[in-house]
Amino acid sequence: MTESRRDPDAAANSAAWAETLADLHRRRERSHSMGGADRLAAHRASGKLDARARIQRLLDPDTFRELGTLVGGEVAADGIVVGSGEVNGAPIMVGAEDFTTVAGTIGSGSNSKRYRIAELALRNKIPLVMLLEGAGFRPGKHGGRSPTDLLAQARCSGLVPTVSAVLGPSAGHGALVAPVCDFRIMSRHGAIFTAGPPVVKESTGEDISKEELGGPDVAVPSGVIHNVVDDDAAALDDIRRYLSYFPSSAWSYPSARSTNAAAAPRSTPELLDIVPRDNRRVYDMRAVLDVVFDDPDWFEVQPGFGRGIVCALAHLGGHPVAVVANQPQVMAGSIDSDAADKAAHFIMVADAFHLPIIFLADNPGMLPGSRSERDGVLLSGARMFTAQTTATTLKLHLTLRKAYGFGSMVMSLLGFDDQVATFGYPGATMGAMSAGALSRAAKADTELSEKLHDAELQASFNSAKNLGFDELIDPRETRTALLSALQRGLYTRQAPAQPVLRTAILP
Repeated sequence: MTESRRDPDAAANSAAWAETLADLHRRRERSHSMGGADRLAAHRASGKLDARARIQRLLDPDTFRELGTLVGGEVAADGIVVGSGEVNGAPIMVGAEDFTTVAGTIGSGSNSKRYRIAELALRNKIPLVMLLEGAGFRPGKHGGRSPTDLLAQARCSGLVPTVSAVLGPSAGHGALVAPVCDFRIMSRHGAIFTAGPPVVKESTGEDISKEELGGPDVAVPSGVIHNVVDDDAAALDDIRRYLSYFPSSAWSYPSARSTNAAAAPRSTPELLDIVPRDNRRVYDMRAVLDVVFDDPDWFEVQPGFGRGIVCALAHLGGHPVAVVANQPQVMAGSIDSDAADKAAHFIMVADAFHLPIIFLADNPGMLPGSRSERDGVLLSGARMFTAQTTATTLKLHLTLRKAYGFGSMVMSLLGFDDQVATFGYPGATMGAMSAGALSRAAKADTELSEKLHDAELQASFNSAKNLGFDELIDPRETRTALLSALQRGLYTRQAPAQPVLRTAILP
């Protein structure tokens, strides 16, 4: 700057700026101190990270940019730390409730911050992650027509990936954030409920602990929470893993990993040892996934709920895929209400973000019986059927040993279902019901029963004669067949990705 342009009062200006910036620094320091040293120490002593440490653990180093730091004034950040950062090199929006500050409750300022980051996630077409540990709305701070954060978050659904982690007690309005998200994870310190124990005691007289009310042993069987891990660090690491399979939004396709030896075609002779030829013998479908996909480090969603179906994120030839697989270890692979509901949600999330879905079928049908009917298995099955038949993403199907009745349809063994490929193993059985069940229903004699059994054994070949499968494959060809079909199907991506337009109403 030339001497003529220099402000003659530069020294005075510098002093004035120094005073103003010192005030800004003091205000920021007040916000960064959260609930104070004593509360932070007590929080950490319980085995949990504080809100700011959680954000730092989640994000790539030195990428966090906070917004709304000064909201709340003397109430540090108004009980929630929010901003943007990067996960695996891609931007996200993130919010972390601060339980050390007024129990992470929601005031008018923090409600605005929550709304703002959800709004920005959708506007910028990037994921939204919410780290929850709070007691809901602050007494006396909810009213009027200020927009609720849930409105903005709901608008994100199916357009940008949304993830929540319950890392401590989460109650009331704040707890509603989790079930609105695509993926929900909880630490062993977490609990989630409509209202906490004091309110329950006052309202119903029930004396109950946080853990009994909404801890992992309640939240997982109810389906509210998908995955449970030991601590904050594990939950945050799993969020990073989960997001690695997804594009930033429904306006882009998932990115393939750099190809390496693990991504190459290869024979899978191990499957001859894993998958029994006898349809009545059990095996672990997870062992099949270990062999077929690029590596055994795939990510299972909701492993403790609806265990008759395995829902997983994996890589095939470096490409992210969603896997829906029957689990013969559980009820012989029968599909109950919980499994169907889990799969329906998983399919819709995968479809929304253009992940190819690979169906691995080995089931005797929907779970029969009075208890199953009371649980609404038909309704849940219809929900899964609708989700998968309206899915517009790439779909691949393989029947390993059996797929009967409606259980085959929900697993995409269905003509004119827009599959990229349908495969079966030789000897796979299918039909309205098994030969044994049909014999009992028809009160068949020995001769007829044997004929029905022989026909069942020939079912895969008879189906193949009429192109019921594109091809019957040797189990040793499984990975190569699926990979080749996937690579062919990916050529449909000759136009920019667009959000899925949903017209079906889920049953």
